[in-house]
Amino acid sequence: MGFFDTLGKKATEAYNVTTKKTGELAKEAKLRMKINENKSNINDLYKEIGKKVYEKHVRQENIDIKADLEEECAKIDILSSEIESCLTSILELKDKKQCIKCHAEIDENAVFCPKCGEKQPEIEVKEAEVVTENLENSDVKPENATEAEIVEEKVSGEDNTEREKASEESNSDQQ
Repeated sequence: MGFFDTLGKKATEAYNVTTKKTGELAKEAKLRMKINENKSNINDLYKEIGKKVYEKHVRQENIDIKADLEEECAKIDILSSEIESCLTSILELKDKKQCIKCHAEIDENAVFCPKCGEKQPEIEVKEAEVVTENLENSDVKPENATEAEIVEEKVSGEDNTEREKASEESNSDQQ
């Protein structure tokens, strides 16, 4: 039976890896479709800008970029930033980064670009901050506490509360 158990585990692992990779490829394909759609929209805006400029030229009018082309330029800026965001997401899916000089796709841990040789900036890794809390006056129970320890803690907490009340009463009687 050991052979079949091992075979079953290996098949499950292979299925999980395949499912994960398929999901990543699907996400990448969606991002690339979004990039192509945005590039197409940018090209349409370029044509629109060119048409406006040509019409002004034919009528021998001056072109006021702020008034005439500001809307199209703003749309191009938005679409370009969306493209950059999609490209960054694709690189993250692949555990890659982009060379700062030649913009080649390189390994995330690469110190130098294999294509142009440019030194890459180091990635800073921040350590997680560990937070500890005082559980004495809290109803939160530690995860590894047994039921007996929790009950004992409650009983001793009640005893302390009763002692404090008795102490306060005796102090008020003495005054």
